[in-house]
Amino acid sequence: MTTLTLAAGGPTLADRVFSRSLATDALLIAAGAGITAISAQVVVPLYPVPITGQTAAVLIVGAALGASRGALAMALYAVLGLFLPVYSEGAHGVGTLLGPTGGYIIGFILAAAITGYLSQRRWDHTLLGGIAAFLVGTIATFAVGLPWLAFALGLNLEQTLQGGLYPFIIGGIVKAVFAASVVRLIWFRLNRSDADGRSASRDAA
Repeated sequence: MTTLTLAAGGPTLADRVFSRSLATDALLIAAGAGITAISAQVVVPLYPVPITGQTAAVLIVGAALGASRGALAMALYAVLGLFLPVYSEGAHGVGTLLGPTGGYIIGFILAAAITGYLSQRRWDHTLLGGIAAFLVGTIATFAVGLPWLAFALGLNLEQTLQGGLYPFIIGGIVKAVFAASVVRLIWFRLNRSDADGRSASRDAA
């Protein structure tokens, strides 16, 4: 019997821990949005775009949930921010989403989808593969966020790069390495647990 699920494609970290079902998918999507909302409150103020912890959360959520559920988690986060103070620094409302940083929030959806897609192809099973996947996801966020920022503030190319990209390059790399390390460590522990279980079963036999 086929179980209905929103998780299309290969298994992810979430599938390694939880069985696939619509109910599980809904809980994981809500949890992903919640983790991102909490991480968004870790802020280093910077104009016009602050440095926040949510970008690392987006990468980890995307890898853990996969493309479809990761994207839905970020879409839920974006919608929740219209009504609740879950954006960075407790911001919320249509004005924030349509403002200079709104493109980054929309870009999170694409970033989680891409990171999840690559993780479902086992990129996150190695540290270098995970870093590569998360860097691609980070680039996706900027690919949406930078044009949005330029349009919202009427910036030229150099002003856009100065305000919306250059200050975040080092941080983006650090976050990608951090996120990849966290995910790789979890996979290592899960695989180690499986190996110990098989060894114990053989010994018992």
